[in-house]
Amino acid sequence: MIFKKKRNAASALKPKFDGHKVTADTELMLFLITTMPGKNRNNIKTLLKSKFVEVDGRVQTQFNFPLRAGQLVSIRPRKGSVQQTNYRGLEIIHEDQDIIVINKEAGLLTMASNKEKNKTAYALLSDHVKKSNSDNKIYIVHRLDRETSGLILFAKSDEVKTKLQEDWNETIQERTYIAIVEGKMEELNGTVTSYLTESEASMLVHSSQNPKKGKKAVTHYKTMNYKKGFSLLKINLETGRKNQIRVHMQDLKHSVIGDKKYGSTCSPIERLALHAQVIAFNHPVTGRLVRFESPIPKKFLGMFN
Repeated sequence: MIFKKKRNAASALKPKFDGHKVTADTELMLFLITTMPGKNRNNIKTLLKSKFVEVDGRVQTQFNFPLRAGQLVSIRPRKGSVQQTNYRGLEIIHEDQDIIVINKEAGLLTMASNKEKNKTAYALLSDHVKKSNSDNKIYIVHRLDRETSGLILFAKSDEVKTKLQEDWNETIQERTYIAIVEGKMEELNGTVTSYLTESEASMLVHSSQNPKKGKKAVTHYKTMNYKKGFSLLKINLETGRKNQIRVHMQDLKHSVIGDKKYGSTCSPIERLALHAQVIAFNHPVTGRLVRFESPIPKKFLGMFN
């Protein structure tokens, strides 16, 4: 492989690299460092961020993307070579043969409801995978509320979906959310534990300290900032129940802003202030730990500038 030196950084990151076979399971960054000895980690990160790296013809941007023996890695900066990964309401930030990870905007449903069938993350991704093969399908592993933004994991086969769901607690290593809540936390850091059950009549999730009245839910939180009556929290889920964070913040009498359903009395950024920032898990096929992170929405940070 020959790499031509250019004066500017952008040009320096356009090597003549038409493809290299993966001979053993590894991660994308390690593979590129080995096969591109003239480039350092920052060069390679720029290649990834600029969507110049393809694995089996699909753009990959994650440095820890798991590679399997037999796959083909290519650097193709030529115009028109990058596959579309942005759709109205979501961005595909990772895709391989088994899974897709997206960053969803607030307002987009994960899956169809009685009122909306087509404008959903599921429908958009279903169309996306069928572009390469009309028989391809997409499978929902977990979901976010419509007004919650952030990362969602989908499977590309029923077998992978089943594996992820059955081994969820063992597979998921980190689920971090960012929330803005009303008021100043009495305890800056803490844990909320209760038992949650959903009422079909009210469509609300109720919290109880009685183990016989629902499924156990555990939420850890840490205060990141406080200003003018609002707290910015980092929240880690030990369990993943429906509306868990929203209900637990209401239990603490610090509802998520914009969450009228669970006690909020204001909406200064005109949306539910809840964002799924990080998801880390053991890849269902390779077993390797992969981690994805989404930027905190600018509207959230703007309240604390």
